[in-house]
Amino acid sequence: MTLLEPHNLPFAGALAIMLVLAIFQLFGLSDMAGDADIGADADGDGLIETGALDGLFALLGIGRLPVTLWFALFLFVFAAIGLSGQELAESLTGAPLYAWLAALLAGGAALPVTGALARPLGAIMPKDHTTAVNTASLLGRRATITDGVARSGSPARAKVRDVHGQVHHLMVEPHEESSELHAGDEVLLVRREGNQFYATALAERRLSPTVN
Repeated sequence: MTLLEPHNLPFAGALAIMLVLAIFQLFGLSDMAGDADIGADADGDGLIETGALDGLFALLGIGRLPVTLWFALFLFVFAAIGLSGQELAESLTGAPLYAWLAALLAGGAALPVTGALARPLGAIMPKDHTTAVNTASLLGRRATITDGVARSGSPARAKVRDVHGQVHHLMVEPHEESSELHAGDEVLLVRREGNQFYATALAERRLSPTVN
């Protein structure tokens, strides 16, 4: 059975995507393994909550591994189950399953298998990520505007690292109403209202490069 036969294309595609992810990680082209988006609901203590899907996420192993690694593991399991299933179907019936049917069955089977593999893998990996982040701890830290121009009432996306080096993306407005923060600007997070952060450009505050 050839990998590039039409009935195997979903699984060949999954392996190709997994290879691309591996190359990105190898050459440091992606921060996804350490990134965490701030934009979900937050409780009064500023903890980001995963919501009502916690149980399902735990079952699937989501949160036990960095997102990129979990997805790569899922793609590998999906492809392995799919290719094995097609081989079995062909040996039993003389013909493989339709590609869409094989992909559907393999995807359903791959989710719990990925979860079962992710839990022990997560237990032995270094604990350099977390599913709950105290957003208040980001105040007073440096951030970099990554997209757009932040104006009063019109936030822009920024990137900041916490004390553990984990990257977070958040929306930022200038603390001074008359200021603008442009992509590439380094800023200081000075206050927070809910999930909205306010920042001052480091150049405006004339802070030394050693200030955190």
